[in-house]
Amino acid sequence: MSKKLIKSGMIVSLMTLLSRVMGLVRDVVIANLLGAGAAADIFFFANRIPNFLRRLFAEGAFNQAFVPVMTEYKKEGNEEKVRELLAVVSGTLGGIVTVVTLLGVLFSGVLTALFGWGWFWDWLHGGPSAAKFEMASLMLKITFPYLWFITLTAMAGAVLNTFGRFGVSSFTPIFLNITMIGAAWWISPWLNDPELALAIGVFLGGLVQFLFQFPFLRQLNMLVWPKWGWHHPGVIKIRTLMIPALFGVSVSQINLLLNTMLASFLATGAISHLYYSDRLLEFPLGMFGVAISTVILPALAKKHVDADAVDFSRTMDWGIRMVMLLGMPAMAGIAVLREPILRVLFMRGEFGMHEVTMSSASLLASTSGLLSLMLIKVLAPGYYARQDTKTPVRIGIISMIANMGFNLAFIYPLDYVGLALSTACSGTINAFLLYRGLRQRGVYQPEAGTWLFLVKLGVATALMAGLIGWLSPDLDQWGAWHMIKASWELTKLLIIGGVTYGALLLISGIRFHHLKAGREG
Repeated sequence: MSKKLIKSGMIVSLMTLLSRVMGLVRDVVIANLLGAGAAADIFFFANRIPNFLRRLFAEGAFNQAFVPVMTEYKKEGNEEKVRELLAVVSGTLGGIVTVVTLLGVLFSGVLTALFGWGWFWDWLHGGPSAAKFEMASLMLKITFPYLWFITLTAMAGAVLNTFGRFGVSSFTPIFLNITMIGAAWWISPWLNDPELALAIGVFLGGLVQFLFQFPFLRQLNMLVWPKWGWHHPGVIKIRTLMIPALFGVSVSQINLLLNTMLASFLATGAISHLYYSDRLLEFPLGMFGVAISTVILPALAKKHVDADAVDFSRTMDWGIRMVMLLGMPAMAGIAVLREPILRVLFMRGEFGMHEVTMSSASLLASTSGLLSLMLIKVLAPGYYARQDTKTPVRIGIISMIANMGFNLAFIYPLDYVGLALSTACSGTINAFLLYRGLRQRGVYQPEAGTWLFLVKLGVATALMAGLIGWLSPDLDQWGAWHMIKASWELTKLLIIGGVTYGALLLISGIRFHHLKAGREG
């Protein structure tokens, strides 16, 4: 079982790696074009709202509800029933998202006022941020249709994942990065406001991703004509599972939107600093957390359908081991090398040393919650695979209330850094409560040796972090180096860190078979 999961996980991780690398290139281009000023704040704001709704309608709640039901239909072996389910789900979901998209475009000013209240208040009173509100409203009209494209793209990806075609959906996001880079290079020179070019790139990226899925669905004979089916039994089951999951699976995104709203009251650059730190976390979160979650959900859904509780727990344990194995050194490495990473990736054009320093502060705060966010990606499927969407909702409510409390406690002494820290703290609460719930229900019991395995990972991570921290020069030296020199020095530190971590794991007795479910640690 775990050998197949490892293979699938490696495929998803490889495809995700390619996408994340292109995503970093995209962010480098954006930093060079916009820096961390007003234009960058506006673009990140206009891009965040449709991405938040994408998590609700597509990759988050819908995916968690759709995959278990799709697995049930597929297990029956009746291809026509599976095709019928896809037709009514795509037609119903597509119809709803079409309405939402049209409303979003028509009422972009209302959405901008709601989530950018600080800018809207200035607009009402002729303040200095009035222009930000007007431009953000315009850009949101351009970026919002991305929601329609990516929702149906995500549904197609869920179908492909259910059939074991993980690589396609994991590779698809690379097209968004390519179109945004192309827009920055070739469209922005023709516009007075370069951030508008990036908004156009988002729109085109959604379109290309949507069209890319078609040939692969056709290969599986799963390319169907959508039709409305609100009362279809499969749709009823999916929406019953999805409605509470809309909140539960998207708590972190809701927290980010709350942070964006509060950041609109802070000085120019606050939203951008939070964005750049968040984007660096997305690299390991996507490569490891999302990749493992992608392959583990169909596997858990099948174990639940087969009523195999023991193997269900073993699969959960494998996911947690893999997240900790990869997430702990990633979190420590980013925390220790946060300033060199920001310097090498973004310090060019409009992004200078001041922006590096400011973004590194929020990155350190955000990194403290990286492991928790990765664990959520593995723990939440333990509920959704069993078609339990209510428990994550209750936990999500607690997490969101905690985030609001942390925001109030941290924002005044720490400014925008407090917003990043509050998200990390609420994410940790979310992960802990998800884990405790699975343990109390007897759904997940750690395998023998798992705790010793985690202790070994912790020791290896601490020693690795201490070594690369000791070897790394101070920030002034990093800033003085030429880009090629700085890139080479950072690469050396990353290689040293990776080799050290691997060697320490071997010395501690960890071997490949410890990564398989059901083995001693």
